[in-house]
Amino acid sequence: MRPPTLHALFCLCSCLTLVHPLDWPVAHIIPSARISKIQALIAAAMYGQTKIPPGSGSYSVGCTDLMFKYTNKSTFLRLYYPSQDDERSDTIWIPNKEYFFGLSKFLGTHWVMGKILNLLFGSMTTPASWNAPLRTGEKYPLIVFSHGLGAFRTIYSAIGIDLASHGFIVATVEHRDGSASATYYFKDQSAAEIGKKTWLYLKTLKQGEEEVPLRNQQVHQRAKECSQALNLILCVDCETKNVLDLEFDIKQLKDSIDRNKIAVIGHSFGGATVIQALNDDQRFRCGIALDAWMLPLAEEVLSNFSQPLFFINSERFQYPANIIKMKKCDSPDKERKMITIRGSVHQNFADFTFATGKVFGHMFTLKGAIDSTVAIDLSNKASLAFLQKHLELQRDFDQWDNLIEGKDEHLIPGTNVDTTSQHVALQNSTGVEAQNLD
Repeated sequence: MRPPTLHALFCLCSCLTLVHPLDWPVAHIIPSARISKIQALIAAAMYGQTKIPPGSGSYSVGCTDLMFKYTNKSTFLRLYYPSQDDERSDTIWIPNKEYFFGLSKFLGTHWVMGKILNLLFGSMTTPASWNAPLRTGEKYPLIVFSHGLGAFRTIYSAIGIDLASHGFIVATVEHRDGSASATYYFKDQSAAEIGKKTWLYLKTLKQGEEEVPLRNQQVHQRAKECSQALNLILCVDCETKNVLDLEFDIKQLKDSIDRNKIAVIGHSFGGATVIQALNDDQRFRCGIALDAWMLPLAEEVLSNFSQPLFFINSERFQYPANIIKMKKCDSPDKERKMITIRGSVHQNFADFTFATGKVFGHMFTLKGAIDSTVAIDLSNKASLAFLQKHLELQRDFDQWDNLIEGKDEHLIPGTNVDTTSQHVALQNSTGVEAQNLD
């Protein structure tokens, strides 16, 4: 499967053939005219680029990475949290070049694209203070976040930072099931001490392999990884060590999390993970599925969980078979909500919508007709209102209750997708979905 929605990041692949063949010798010196062409292409890619927005809440936001144990099954996550005011540098958005190589592999482009992406975005930052001390003295609700197919822990910072600025701790898991474009672990303590990472890349479908069994296996592992992350965060005083050996003291978390106020949020494949996690772990009191991809889920799971669930969809990603599966989660005695953001696309929920320029962003559907900042603000505020209601928070997020019902000029209550056609049940991952995934 080779989805096109991140192609704005990779469109230089075809353009570069106009500059020079892709098999450049390492020592080759590029003539100045060709350098000028490359610079022009880069300028076109970046024109109109916006920054990842800061949190809209009253809390300063810190960020760190946590990894537990020396194994490819270890928990790895990025943590966003309310921080003390601290003069520290912003967080590097994508901290290792291997992630760019993983993205290029995900979309089937040449490995040179990894180098170009690293050049374009390797120094880009996100507005959270790296390793800043946690703001202690109160207990915060906890969100576990699950990324989409081909994504990884760092590229939902606009969501993580905004929630943290409103008083949440957000743990964005980097999944080890083969659905991340790249991830790494350390084989042992000595490897960690010298920074010798072992990298794992996206697992692709083999020739003739059916997609549904693989994705169902992955969604089960993803849900377990969300629960495993929750176990470790809630037990930071249980001999737990961050093998990354960063300055952030995880013991600060011990008395700073409200164990009765825990939710799970995810995008795309992460949206399916939300539903599986709600089914498997009652500690998650509610869930929010952002433009969920429903194919990985078994039918029996859809009606088997009781916690409240909120679907926030884009207008251009969803299709009949996916919406039909979402509606199978409905039940008269269970809280189920759905809204659609007008003019939005699948990538409006991820940071790439802010990282690329206007022309390429619209051309390759990283940006929708709606302004990217407006779209993420609507999603975040609707999420906050839903979380306040179902985590029983004493905050003022109920001012956005109307968004949960789709009452805004930029929202559609429910869905824009017609599910009444007789042929829609035949639609599967080879159709619309394969064209729009992360």
